[in-house]
Amino acid sequence: MVWPLLLLLPLSLANALQPVLVGQAISLIRQEPVMGFLVGLSLESGLHLLVGLLLATVALRLALDGYQSYLVQAVGQRITAEIRKDLFSHVVSLAVRFFDRTPVGKLITRLTSDVDALGDVFSTGAVGIITDLFSILVLLVVMFTMQWELALLLLTLLLPVTWLIVYFQQQYRKANYKAREHLSELNATLQENIAGIGVVQLFRREPYNSELFRSLNQRYIKAVDKTIFYDSSVSATLEWISLVAIGGVLWLGGLLVMQSALSFGTLASFILFAQRLFDPLRQFADKFTAIQAGLTAVERITDLFSIPAEIQDPDGHRGKILASSGPVNGLAGPRAAEICFDHVSFGYKPDEYVIQDLTFTIRPGEKVALVGPTGAGKSSIIRLLCRLYDINQGAILLDGIDIRDLPQTELRQRMAVILQDGFLFAGDVKGNITLGEEYSFNAVVEAAQKTNIDALIEQLPQGYDTVLRERGSNLSGGQKQLLAFARAAIRDPGILVLDEATANLDVGTEVIIQEALERLLVDRTAIIIAHRLSTIRHVDRILVLKHGQLVEQGSHDQLLAQDGLYANLYRLQRLGVDR
Repeated sequence: MVWPLLLLLPLSLANALQPVLVGQAISLIRQEPVMGFLVGLSLESGLHLLVGLLLATVALRLALDGYQSYLVQAVGQRITAEIRKDLFSHVVSLAVRFFDRTPVGKLITRLTSDVDALGDVFSTGAVGIITDLFSILVLLVVMFTMQWELALLLLTLLLPVTWLIVYFQQQYRKANYKAREHLSELNATLQENIAGIGVVQLFRREPYNSELFRSLNQRYIKAVDKTIFYDSSVSATLEWISLVAIGGVLWLGGLLVMQSALSFGTLASFILFAQRLFDPLRQFADKFTAIQAGLTAVERITDLFSIPAEIQDPDGHRGKILASSGPVNGLAGPRAAEICFDHVSFGYKPDEYVIQDLTFTIRPGEKVALVGPTGAGKSSIIRLLCRLYDINQGAILLDGIDIRDLPQTELRQRMAVILQDGFLFAGDVKGNITLGEEYSFNAVVEAAQKTNIDALIEQLPQGYDTVLRERGSNLSGGQKQLLAFARAAIRDPGILVLDEATANLDVGTEVIIQEALERLLVDRTAIIIAHRLSTIRHVDRILVLKHGQLVEQGSHDQLLAQDGLYANLYRLQRLGVDR
């Protein structure tokens, strides 16, 4: 940024000298008084000198202007890249609660078009405006040095038009903020429709969704039209005022020429000054438009940056103590842990608890199932254990340590979670198992063999190097779920969580997985969520939940003997099977 600022002086001087040289050429031809460096020269020699100087200023501007523009844009691109990287890092560090209430399309808009608008401020706007202001200042100094009456006339026209431009730009900024809000809504709707295209087509929502998109698009167009109106107003104002300035110079300059108080050469210089004075202002207005759009983007990006990361790691002192409390997965093998929920209460909304005063302990190596009707809080327990959300009251202890005192990396290294719908990234099969961590190919193959899916992977066109499309759309639902099991197995976790992990599997695939699970669950603490109660009959203990509270616990046979909620759920499922 230093070099573009240093180049301001030679560029501005070259710009201001060109009208002076043209005026001196006219004065020389008309044999009027000229500047000292031309005194004593013949007409031919003087014109040659002036043309040479004029060409030198043109060459200087061509060379330095391009170099300055290159430097500024290079810096702007680097700043934009850094902001985009920092913003992405901040967004992915935010709690899941933030993503529950924020449409993906709005986030994409802020990470792309808003950051690009902010980048324009650095690459063209900020330094460009300094350049234009400095150029105007140099022009005014040169004009007042040559002839103060004409210079004062141009300055008098310059001040009100500058105020008018600032007013239009303020209105532009307000309109631009609304336009970007509508663009966010448009992108959010687009992303939602593409993600849910199956439902859109199955339920024949194409006309309805198209009409909804059309109305959102229309609102966006109206908002953009307002920005165009204010931007055009600035251009029209400058075009009009520059003509008025030239007319004013001709009028006042003509009077001064007739009074022999001004030479034709100086008048010609000021006609060019009138044009040049408003050229930087016109460029200033264009760049000011970019800056106003950038300021709108700054507000929106700052709003996103100002959202605190709800889930925070402990400070360094506490983290060091906890890090020494035992081996970490991947370094010392699986370590079955004790999990304790101590009077835990939690709600996604402050006044609506989904878990209330929940207390239970899972011993190291114990296999526990969570059952209950829909909305009982089973999945919420898993999210709290993984610390995707923080609890409102109570404590969750892992081997006697509050998970809030445990670094998130260590906490999540200690466990692996297999969800009902395993998410796959675009990339190859091997990459979707390792997820960017450093594992050898032999470790990947071993994990696949442990979960009985190596044969299925080898049947793929390129085996472990088979490229998967977005969300693994070129795999079946069962194959995607099997990869999720291999993803867990390679991490060798001490705690294994299965959240309806086998619900989407066919009978044959489920048999394969059950065999693998028997090996995978050895010496591990396991939490299993299952709606099919027949799949959890052999766990060590079953916790029965209702409205976020623990109402029953025991083995399958013990709960049937109690003839409570679990027994009722089991009989209802058996009735459905018998029918």
